Amino acid sequence: MRSSDRDRPDHQRLALAVEAARIIQEEGLLDFRSAKAKAAARLGLGRRAQLPNNTEIEAALAERNRIFHGETLPELLSTLRHAAFELMRDLDSYRPRLVGDVLSGNATIHTGIDLHLFSDTTEAVGTSLESLGLGYRIIARRHRLRHDQVEQFPGYRFSAYGCDFSSTVFPVRLRGHAPLSPVDGHPMRRASIRELAALLELPAEPGASTTSA
Repeated sequence: MRSSDRDRPDHQRLALAVEAARIIQEEGLLDFRSAKAKAAARLGLGRRAQLPNNTEIEAALAERNRIFHGETLPELLSTLRHAAFELMRDLDSYRPRLVGDVLSGNATIHTGIDLHLFSDTTEAVGTSLESLGLGYRIIARRHRLRHDQVEQFPGYRFSAYGCDFSSTVFPVRLRGHAPLSPVDGHPMRRASIRELAALLELPAEPGASTTSA
């Protein structure tokens, strides 16, 4: 390939997207902005490089998963989704929603399970985790509710059913207001217990929440 081709902005974007996806997949760096910066440094492109957007990195990650982990990804997703299903049943009173890479199918071996929970009393979630015998760490998570509005919400990080979980606790009033995805800026896709059961081809839970907002 000629050096002039390598210097083209569109080629730089593609090369950076592929390298950022490799860093996310192999090294477990989950923040897209950090992955872009690390990719640019490794490729020697500097601060003026034409950076890919998050959607391009997501597409490159999906392609890497298809090429390098096509045979093992279904089992990984099944393990993560079944763990999410069990924990969501345990926390059904908080109307849990599965979000992120475990739902989209773009998971790696470094991916944890991401849940949205809804309660006007954050401590109640901690009490429920304790009653399940789960140790946890309190965290704070930032979500963009609108393009010009970012808010910080409490959450918990813990392990259950052999998997790592991260959760955000939203007030009940926001149950129908999905935050914007950091990948494409659209409202996050969120799955209820019933929707996850359908994805796993499991029988739906009687009385489980049905809305997907």
